[in-house]
Amino acid sequence: MTPFSQSKKTRLYERLIEAGGSMIEFAGYLLPVRYSGIIQEHLAVRSTAGIFDLSHMGEFFLQGKDAGRFLHHLLANDVLGLTIGHICYTPMLYSDGGIVDDLLCYRLGEEEYMLVVNATNIAKDDAWVCERLDAFGGEVEYSNRSDDYTLIAVQGPRAEEIVAQVTDIDLSSIKHYWWDKGQVGGQRALISRTGYTGEDGFEIYVDGESDRIPIWDGLVAAGKDLEMIPVGLGARDTLRLEKKFCLYGNDIDRTTNPLEAGIGWTVKLDKDDFIGREALLKIKEAGLSRKLVGFKMEDKAIPRKDYPIFAGGDRVGKVTSGTFSPSLQVPVGLGYVDIARSKVDTAIEVEIRGKRHPARVAKAPFV
Repeated sequence: MTPFSQSKKTRLYERLIEAGGSMIEFAGYLLPVRYSGIIQEHLAVRSTAGIFDLSHMGEFFLQGKDAGRFLHHLLANDVLGLTIGHICYTPMLYSDGGIVDDLLCYRLGEEEYMLVVNATNIAKDDAWVCERLDAFGGEVEYSNRSDDYTLIAVQGPRAEEIVAQVTDIDLSSIKHYWWDKGQVGGQRALISRTGYTGEDGFEIYVDGESDRIPIWDGLVAAGKDLEMIPVGLGARDTLRLEKKFCLYGNDIDRTTNPLEAGIGWTVKLDKDDFIGREALLKIKEAGLSRKLVGFKMEDKAIPRKDYPIFAGGDRVGKVTSGTFSPSLQVPVGLGYVDIARSKVDTAIEVEIRGKRHPARVAKAPFV
């Protein structure tokens, strides 16, 4: 962990402080864990809208006549199948099928792509891409521009209504997992529509040549009468957990593979060879031994990462993520369990501080 005094600040830091952000160190940055409160922020995104500073995320750019072919080999999803303006969610794998990272791949042009990677993995991913690129050869230019970009997101049912007030882009023409470019708050920006909170929403990428302050201020002003509020890391985590979106470092990492994590739909085993393909084919043929499941607690105990999971007196897995669900008003969690215990409605127990608490495997997403 970076010492607090040495943590970086995003270019919106002063605005976050003015909004009442309670700052913590995360991924080398000072970021708000909350503003008005995690539950209030969470429910605002589910009912109206929330605004996020996500500038700590990483942005990698690849271009050249072999860029698509390289990414098709590097990533598990079908990169060559992307048309300009389209985005895909994809894992990047080790040769044994373990997950380097889960990321978004944007096709920006005929020979140009952007990868948006998790903040905690920027250095590792950068090294991984460079190493694979050296081995691949071909005509590809690569640059890590993570420090150049500001990323602002507006998420929630009223997101389109809010963002439309400050952009010349026809937002209704941007489909889910597509992007467009234009003016936002009088500045050049790229807008995508991935809705990573599980709600409708837009992500606004601002490069180093544009002023991000007018964009933030314009969005805040546009959302004032529509009950939009700023949202921190705490609610971002509860929002994604309710939708069973995997968090790298918790639910997926080097020791897990996409098939057992429930994101096998992002893996195109029938495409040309990609890193990790052979290992995944063997895993699929042998059958899964465990599976990432959602579960609901049957009392008020809150599960947390690495708590043991039991069934029938036997330890059958462990919790990877857990929280109190603001939407459902019950504690929920994710965890890997033996495949035999993975069916919905299976009774399990979560051990919390030496005591086992009843829970039940539940259908996820939870909301």
